[in-house]
Amino acid sequence: MLTLLSGHAIGSKTKQTKLIRLTGGFSLGVAVMTLLLLTFTAFILQHSFGNDVPLLVWAVSCGLLLGLGVAVWIFYYRRERGTSLWLPRSLAHYLSDRTKATKQGTEAFSLGLTSVIAELLFIFAPIVISALVLIQLEPWLQLIGIALYTIISLLSLLIVGGLVGSGHKLSHIQKWREDNKHFLQFAAGSGLLVLGFYVYVEQVITATAMAHGGF
Repeated sequence: MLTLLSGHAIGSKTKQTKLIRLTGGFSLGVAVMTLLLLTFTAFILQHSFGNDVPLLVWAVSCGLLLGLGVAVWIFYYRRERGTSLWLPRSLAHYLSDRTKATKQGTEAFSLGLTSVIAELLFIFAPIVISALVLIQLEPWLQLIGIALYTIISLLSLLIVGGLVGSGHKLSHIQKWREDNKHFLQFAAGSGLLVLGFYVYVEQVITATAMAHGGF
């Protein structure tokens, strides 16, 4: 969506300073919504389980993460040219139309908020796992963890936004994404699978073994 937004802005001969405001507003909207989702999820889990999360909750969350990893392998990108994601077509068309109509930084900020909601299916499991980890930390460490999660989730946007803002051709960026989309899809799905297995072993298998005197 950031490349679409930048492409429409460049196509309409938007000034570089305004283009930076649009990309910055979009990225800020993504950051705010990501932060809100993570903190809200952590708040709900904290009040539901406190610091003692049942093993069943860990197991189910890991199962969601593993299932998401497989889904990303299969469904993340549509089987067509370009890098459009597997989203309901009505929602995808709505977001595409909004990128064309976005002219102000506040509109770009709102679009960034909406884009995170649109990808909720793909980010729900990582957010739940991250929230489960966060609620077991000290409050000051929770703040650091939330900040780190938000920054890491923004890295791709910050890189693309930095390249666009520094004058790199959008066509070259998009071509690189298209040429490497299968690798990116495989890497993302594999990362989720590895994380799911690691958390399952660390939180479920290890805890079960210790409870039965296995260690």
